[in-house]
Formats: sequence, C-alpha cells, structure tokens
Amino acid sequence: MARRRHTPEQIIRKLREADRMLGEGKDLAEVARHLEVTEATYHRWRNQFGGMKADDAKRLRELERENTRLKRIVADKELEIDALREISRGNW
Repeated sequence: MARRRHTPEQIIRKLREADRMLGEGKDLAEVARHLEVTEATYHRWRNQFGGMKADDAKRLRELERENTRLKRIVADKELEIDALREISRGNW
C-alpha cells in the first residue's frame, strides 16, 4: 500500500465507517482492506481518535498548535534570561 496522510476528519469518518462495517459482521481484516489501512493503523487510530467527533478533532489540532506556539515563547524567554545572566556576570 502507498503511504498516505489522513486528516483527523478523514480518520474519524473512516472509523465511523469501520464501526458500521464491523456492526454488519465483517471481520477486521476485511474492514482494514476496505479503508485502505493496515490493522495496526486502525488500532492506533481507534486509540487516538476513538470517541471523537470532527469538531473535537479540529479543537485538538487548534490546541496543539497553540501549545506549540506557547512552548516557543517560553523557550525564547529562557534564552533571554540566560543571556541577561551572562551579561550581568560580565562574561561577554
């Protein structure tokens, strides 16, 4: 199978389709083949996106983006603090 990236919305849609197919009595291997993913990928998606809706996935992505931005701000501030400490010691 070719490697492909899926958006969280696509993953949630595929998980819903998988639930429907499993409810109809199809086995997991057949469902994974239909979704064009491996069984391991299906289980990983199920653990990560199991009870989410599309709105939840969008909110999660927004929070992750905000968290990354805040971590970058904290790292910049730490660098400034270290630089000021060096300057205050006179080691420049």
